[in-house]
Formats: sequence, C-alpha cells, structure tokens
Amino acid sequence: MKPELEQEGSAQEHLEQDELFEHHRIVVDNGQVQMRIDKFLTARMANVTRNRLQVAIDSGSILVNDLPTKANYKVKPGDMIRVVLPYPVREIELLCEDIPLNIVYEDKYLAVVNKPAGMVVHPAYGNYTGTLSNAMAGHFYPEFKGQALSKDVFKPGMAHRIDKNTSGLLVVAKDEDTLNYLALQFYERTINRNYIALAWGDIKQQKGEIEGHVGRNKINRKVMDVFPDGSYGKYAKTHFEVIERFGYVTLIKLKLETGRTHQIRVHMQHIGHPLFGDFEYGGDKILKGTTENKYKSFIHNCFELMPYQALHAQSLGFMHPVNGEIKFFEADLPENFKQLLEKWRNYTSSTHRDG
Repeated sequence: MKPELEQEGSAQEHLEQDELFEHHRIVVDNGQVQMRIDKFLTARMANVTRNRLQVAIDSGSILVNDLPTKANYKVKPGDMIRVVLPYPVREIELLCEDIPLNIVYEDKYLAVVNKPAGMVVHPAYGNYTGTLSNAMAGHFYPEFKGQALSKDVFKPGMAHRIDKNTSGLLVVAKDEDTLNYLALQFYERTINRNYIALAWGDIKQQKGEIEGHVGRNKINRKVMDVFPDGSYGKYAKTHFEVIERFGYVTLIKLKLETGRTHQIRVHMQHIGHPLFGDFEYGGDKILKGTTENKYKSFIHNCFELMPYQALHAQSLGFMHPVNGEIKFFEADLPENFKQLLEKWRNYTSSTHRDG
C-alpha cells in the first residue's frame, strides 16, 4: 500500500483497507465554495448515503481539522476532513444460521462473543456460511433463521476482527450508531486488547515492544510483512510480556497498540519468535529444541493437538457507546490451548528430572 500523500489544493482520499473501518482523509480544494459538510461528503464518497453520514457526524466519527463537527458545518478551502466509518457490508446475502455461540455479554446495543478457533468472522469468497456474522445474524434475528437478511435490516456490526484460527473476544454492534462509536474507539486506539500466545524460542527480555510498519508481502499477498524503515505498509506497535518459560518456547501476553492485519503473528516472526503452530509464518516447523526422536514425536503431538497458531484474544475493554461505562471482559484459554501448555510443563519438568 502506498504511503498517504497530502497536497494543497487537491482532494486526497485514503482508505485504510487493513482495518475494519474506512478512513477517508480529504483536503478541501482551494476553490471550493462553502457547503454543508454532509452535502459535500455525499457528493464525494461513493455508496455512502447522507443519512449514514449524519449518523457518523452525530457519533463524532467525522472530524474537521481534528475536531468533531456538526452536520450544518460549512466546509472551507484548506479544511482537513477525516471520516471514520465501519466498512459497508459486502454485497452478498447474509444467511441467518443457528450456530452455537459463547456470548460473554449482551444488551440491547451490543454483544461480546468468545469466538472459537476455526471460525471465519466475515462471509467472503469460499466462506459464505458458517461464519461468525452468520451466527450473530441468527442470534440477533431468530425469526429469520434459515433465511437471508433483507437489505433494510441492520446486519451484525463488526468493529474489529480476529483471524480465522485465532480464538477469543469480539464486540458486535446491533445498530449503526453503536457501530460508529465502537469504530471510532478502535481508530483512536482507546480499545484495550490483550492476547495470550505461545511463541518459539526463549524470549530473553521479560518485557518489550515491537515496532515496524506492517503491509502486504510484495510476493505473497495472502501474508503480511514488516517494513522497519516505514517505506511501506502502516505503522504498527505491539507490547509483550513473558508469562512462563519452557526453554524452547515462551508463553507471552501481548497488548495491541494498533490493529493491523496479522499484526501479532508477523511482528513475532520479525523478531525471530514465530507463534507455535503458525503455518503461515513458519511456526509449524521445529524451530528450537533437540534432534532426538522423542522430542520430534512430542512436537508432532503438540501440533496435532493445536494445528494452528497458539494465539488467543484473552481480554477486551472499551467504553460503552450509550452509557459511557467502561466495560472489560476476559475469556479463558480454549481447552486444547490449556492442554498444550500442560504438555510443555510436563515435558520441561521431566527434562529437568532426567538432567
């Protein structure tokens, strides 16, 4: 993705494609006559209705010169307009499905769900059913189960996402106002997100942080890469802290300061500690340890127990969009993740006894 450019006298629009919100940046032309901002943006943003823009303005999701604005504000030459909107739902039918869910919290505005590993968040090519969106649609609208939601019904609003094979917490909005408020919190980085992961190698630092722009790999577009010089991608920062050491692998807690695609996975690979079992970033091979057959068999059994990255979105904190209350939720590790850690504890203790 090319770096964002700003040029005086031209309208520059920038779409953050790796986030679950659109971020448009528009610099008003020098020759622009004064016009209400909702009319101005409606004329310049495809497939966004004036009503949707007014909802975004009311929720504080449209900023002029870095300050929230009102619908009757009249744009002036040189104004810097930033627009933060949840992504529009893809133009595919969303089937309401009866899929079991682990709902951690729910009220009339939103729900917090603990997603299992193996479930895709959004319908897309090859995954039109069985996704979290399908499950949430079936949960929010039980009267439509087995049917596709009509276009005039609000579809479950995902203000963020986690990878298919990552388990853990997600917040889902039930209306557009709530979705806009949540999207703004993610954009402003006020959301509190913590992850638990098992990484290859003995991480020497007890605490640390990883910085480096994250963007699509220039050869394989399905994976991400780190560009430390900032020449490509978008700025990303991850904090980590060691929880438990097993010699050849390390259990860590991670806190996201930004939310780029595959951020934790590619950042850990970048510092030489890919996540255990992560087949897309090299963690599905024996990267540390011995050449003994017993050890190889042990690792093979671990991979069978958890055949994907050992990564869990453990906690999620945010301000409730309606009452302003600070909400914080935690989700226990999945059973196979617990069993994986227990296997490593047993292996480590037995190795120490033998030694």
